[in-house]
Amino acid sequence: MTMIPVEIHPFEPYVPDDARLLIMGTFPPKNERWSMEFYYPNRINDFWRIMGLIFHDDKEYFYDAAARTFRLGLIKKFLNAKGIALNDTGHKVRRLKDNASDKYLEIVEPVPLMELLTRMPHCHALATTGEKAGETLASITGTVSPKIGEYVTATLGDGREVKIFRMPSTSRAYPLAIEKKAAYYADMFREIGIL
Repeated sequence: MTMIPVEIHPFEPYVPDDARLLIMGTFPPKNERWSMEFYYPNRINDFWRIMGLIFHDDKEYFYDAAARTFRLGLIKKFLNAKGIALNDTGHKVRRLKDNASDKYLEIVEPVPLMELLTRMPHCHALATTGEKAGETLASITGTVSPKIGEYVTATLGDGREVKIFRMPSTSRAYPLAIEKKAAYYADMFREIGIL
């Protein structure tokens, strides 16, 4: 039987200077699905379209249709302005099937969350984009994964109180209209004071 290789997360955490919110997925898809070298790189994942809808009333705001990629410069400018950090809950994973589905993703080593949060002294909110990310973060923080659109409050090892939100998956495989997904995310941004 062949051993399934362990993959290490390909991206550095994205941490704006005054990050107030850390949004976490599970792990990027295989790199042949990337349209850019950054978080949510798959053209058919709607994360950046949801951000475009919420903040610019235009789901294609961050997408360059001619180049078939997202506008990374614009994305980073947006994240910096809003204080939104990005990372994933899986640091090392195995793909049990040759795809990007969370269902077949084994997390070998989760993100070193407390180490990451030392870089974000103003961050008091964490959000996960999908079920597996939610479960993984719950196991790291010793909390329960809340229902979609809700949050739990936790006190972390450094004494910091955080709200931990569970958001709907931005994958098109998750059966919810993009406008409804955007409504959940918008409510979270309002709760935190970003919107």
